[in-house]
Amino acid sequence: MVSNTFAGLAILGYLTALGAMLWSLRPSAPGGKNQSSCRWAYSGFGIIAVGSHAAALFGSADGSYTPNFSFLNALALVSLSINGILLLTALFRPVDKLAIVTFPIAAIVLVLELAMPVEVRSLQVHSWEMTVHIFSSLLAYSFLNIAAIQAILLAAQDACLRSRQPDGWLVRSLPSLQSMETLMFQLIGAGLLLLTLSLLSGFLFLENMFAQHLAHKTILSLLAWLVFAILLVGRYRSGWRGTLAIRWTLGGFISLMLAYFGSKMVLELILNRA
Repeated sequence: MVSNTFAGLAILGYLTALGAMLWSLRPSAPGGKNQSSCRWAYSGFGIIAVGSHAAALFGSADGSYTPNFSFLNALALVSLSINGILLLTALFRPVDKLAIVTFPIAAIVLVLELAMPVEVRSLQVHSWEMTVHIFSSLLAYSFLNIAAIQAILLAAQDACLRSRQPDGWLVRSLPSLQSMETLMFQLIGAGLLLLTLSLLSGFLFLENMFAQHLAHKTILSLLAWLVFAILLVGRYRSGWRGTLAIRWTLGGFISLMLAYFGSKMVLELILNRA
């Protein structure tokens, strides 16, 4: 169970940061100093939210301070990782607008965890090898999740331009299509490297990656790896872009999402099994 105080503070921080960001994107939003103030506001509240989110999850650890990997807590851990990476990446790349999607999702996950407390499900085996596998998997999912959100925004931005609405708030608030697409492929490249590390560490350190309880996760993860690898090769050799690249990105992410959370959701929330 998460720490109620820190979870509440994180929820408030995420929603306040979201409000500041939406305020900065309104059609009549002023530029210059006031626009900069809005950015500092949602960045500041975002940092407070992520810090509180981390404190809430640390408070949900069991007596030996190992993470709780129940379904909702795992979702909360992933959303924390995604938003932390997003805030760090925003220092160097124009990805801050993706928080319009990730901040409310994190808040919803924390609300659900407060409303639906479940028993702690900690790891049976603790070792540095398992730590490498878990955190490379977490980071891979986070980067590829951000890439998938980027793909969705890219599709929406392209649709606005095709419908001859270049002055829409989405087009005005996002970088150019070319910049958005380049960033999406950079995120996919980083995610694929981490996914490779995750799979290699699994095959090296886990006894049997194709055991009955792991087979579907392994197969779906390998499928996701193959999709993203083909996409990057297609980009490098044939210049894949636009709708084709977006579809491959979302297809790979869906496969990865099912691998990470599909069976866990069914077992814990539907069948009420570990």
